[in-house]
Amino acid sequence: MEPNTTSLELILKGCRKNDRASQKMLYERFYGYAMSICLRYADNRDEASVILNDGFMKIFSGIKHFDLSRPLKPWLRKIMVNTSINHYKEKQRQIRAEEMALADQELDPENVISGISYKEIISMLHKLPPSYRTVFNLYAIEGYKHEEIAKMLGISVGTSKSNLFKAKEHLKKILNDFFEEDYVAKK
Repeated sequence: MEPNTTSLELILKGCRKNDRASQKMLYERFYGYAMSICLRYADNRDEASVILNDGFMKIFSGIKHFDLSRPLKPWLRKIMVNTSINHYKEKQRQIRAEEMALADQELDPENVISGISYKEIISMLHKLPPSYRTVFNLYAIEGYKHEEIAKMLGISVGTSKSNLFKAKEHLKKILNDFFEEDYVAKK
């Protein structure tokens, strides 16, 4: 069976039976969509691949609970976002543990964005510290409220708002540097 000729419903039913061919078809069909979500949260493509594969493992193990009458993409997106957040939290725990071990021993974005490619935007987001990038993605891209973000990340609402503000300030500087380099290079 080819992925393009097989209905999504048949693929999902196959995934419920742990059919490897169906799982492969689902993975291939939604790889690009899922990877685009993971890339916004990860530091690099390799990290995004780890998140993506973890997310698909969660999808395959939880597909029995998915209501086949509902659209798949929002459910898949939520799993990828939550997996990204879990990955971020685990990374933060590792960073804190490493830090403890070591301790023991001005542009308007609305007018600029149209001149920047998706790849350049992702590159700029990767220049943000992970805590700022995660809050920025959840708020600006995913549309979550600060209360929801705080709950998901285990931080206060004030920290969420502060991280968003700092992310925007960092992005302004990154955008400013980007366009100054671009302007100087063109002269």
